[in-house]
Amino acid sequence: MSESLPFDPNIGLVAHGISKSYKKRTVVEDVSLQVKRGEAVGLLGPNGAGKTTSFYMIVGLVQTDTGSITLDGSDITQLPMYRRARLGVGYLPQEASIFRGLTVEQNIMAALEVVEPDRDKRQEMLDGLLAEFGITRLRHSPALALSGGERRRLEIARALASQPNYILLDEPLAGIDPIAVSEIRDLVSHLKERGIGVLITDHNVRETLEVIDRAYILHSGKVLTEGTPEEIVANEDVRRVYLGENFSL
Repeated sequence: MSESLPFDPNIGLVAHGISKSYKKRTVVEDVSLQVKRGEAVGLLGPNGAGKTTSFYMIVGLVQTDTGSITLDGSDITQLPMYRRARLGVGYLPQEASIFRGLTVEQNIMAALEVVEPDRDKRQEMLDGLLAEFGITRLRHSPALALSGGERRRLEIARALASQPNYILLDEPLAGIDPIAVSEIRDLVSHLKERGIGVLITDHNVRETLEVIDRAYILHSGKVLTEGTPEEIVANEDVRRVYLGENFSL
């Protein structure tokens, strides 16, 4: 399988020819993609293209029928989601994943207690994450009182408590106001600067193309094309089946 891949399969988070069918209907067919550390990659396409199923197979929420998922060359196809998380694959679901009844700092500390046994180190990591994401002033605020952008920052700070090498963002732009879109862009840039690989799937194609380095476009369960945002927008097939002829960045 690796011989047919247009990249080194031993680097990054890689899907190798993954497929999935439900009741004899193929929803994903032979999809291959790669996310390297320090880059942001989009997984995009029209409704029914198979992007969500592909994304969930990479996360570990859905089992592949054929193909494999590797992490820096190690096969993780059969590993459940929590095992992938321990190996450095973080995941932020579309739904709010914070504990609404806890404060901001309690939310982060709950994640730190799983990975760091030393109390002093936990406190140091907590203070560092609060400062890094500009939420120190909110540390004692209840999570349910946060704005959409503040909630996203808290969620990503919590995800970083486990020190992942990759983070998969499911619809990070859903349900947030235009001001918060620029916050998401800044957060993705920050994750990249940290050396973290980011995979994003989202229905907001224009905003997603503004925050990623590359994208894979799925259509009818297959990869239609892959490239930079500029290459994607210039692709005639993508404009015909997905973006529309008048689309521009």
